[in-house]
Amino acid sequence: MDPVLNPFTPNAGARPPALVGRDDLIGQTDVLLRRVLSGRTGQSLLATGLRGVGKTVLLNRFVEMAATLGYKSAIIECEKQGGLPTKLALRLRAVLYELDRMGGLSQRVKDAMRALTSFAWKVNPDGSHSFSMGVDARQGIADSGDLAEDLTDLFVAVGEAARDRGTGVLIGLDEVQYLTPQELGAIIMALHRSNQLELPIVVIGTGLPQIAALAGEAKSYSERLFDFPRVGSLNEVDAKRAISEPAAKLGVDVMDDALAAIVAATHGYPYFIQVWAAEAWNIADEASKTITVDDVESAQSIVQAKLDSSFFRVRADNLTRAERQYVYALAALGPGSHRSGEVAQRMNRNVESVAPIRQALQRKGMVYGVGRGQTAFTVPLFDDYVRRTIEEPAALRRANSN
Repeated sequence: MDPVLNPFTPNAGARPPALVGRDDLIGQTDVLLRRVLSGRTGQSLLATGLRGVGKTVLLNRFVEMAATLGYKSAIIECEKQGGLPTKLALRLRAVLYELDRMGGLSQRVKDAMRALTSFAWKVNPDGSHSFSMGVDARQGIADSGDLAEDLTDLFVAVGEAARDRGTGVLIGLDEVQYLTPQELGAIIMALHRSNQLELPIVVIGTGLPQIAALAGEAKSYSERLFDFPRVGSLNEVDAKRAISEPAAKLGVDVMDDALAAIVAATHGYPYFIQVWAAEAWNIADEASKTITVDDVESAQSIVQAKLDSSFFRVRADNLTRAERQYVYALAALGPGSHRSGEVAQRMNRNVESVAPIRQALQRKGMVYGVGRGQTAFTVPLFDDYVRRTIEEPAALRRANSN
């Protein structure tokens, strides 16, 4: 069928044509946003899940919801090299300009601009980014050099400015697992103080499953500030709806056995569903206006090649030799999570010697801890990719042939 009309969106972070199976979390977020805007407190959100479950899509949806309620948003994609303070200063600069344009002169907005100027010069002393807001820095506020203290001052000033304008501020953080412990701890401390003062600031973050533990390590009271909803694969009913509903809107019928085949192949993971459905659409006959199980089966080699060359390979190519050995050993044990001792045994090493490798892979977002001493991949079906495409490292062959 016509690829131009293809409704499916196999792109990272792109909103699927049917955002299904997330109604509870969307409803929870709506309540949170409305409560905070009305002067009440609520638990901010750190949504966790594997790669490809649609966390970024949800964050973008929450930003849309906040905008309809009048919120001003500062959205940041966290990166491995850090840099949160500078990014946050840039985004909040835009937020404060929006608040300034909402009406006449506001001393609270002006004070927030001065606080941001102080904060920005402290985190960006070389002046590599322009933060000029036409006001002088506010001495003694957000300029101590202690990130947690300064970010707290900044959150309070911005929250007071938003309340003065009768609105709220949403701070969205994607890929939270890449924040340093210092950065994450500072965000938690700043939000804690904002909640105590009942200021209209909401933090919504998304990231890999380990962020709940990281938040707890950063600040012991994080579990009282945040809810940690899990975003997983879609159940069978919702997975089928994600395929059939967009097709039906364009007059295309997806046969029951074709739906079942896609759901089985994708295990209900939203990104994989979009890839499979998009390729099955392109193969299907234009005249019949029907996607059959034969179309799905014909798409298999195309889908696998696309996922292997992009979604999977981009992560595998970033591994060191030692990390590759660990990844292969973990994959060889099969799907799901496995004890660190099992991985070490397959590598013919002791647990203590492989612990640094596991930690490095966690920092890269490749694996995460499941319960006590268990490890799993953050990328769905990555174990299958490794077994199919990566040759067993020579060191592991020698270890397992003895």
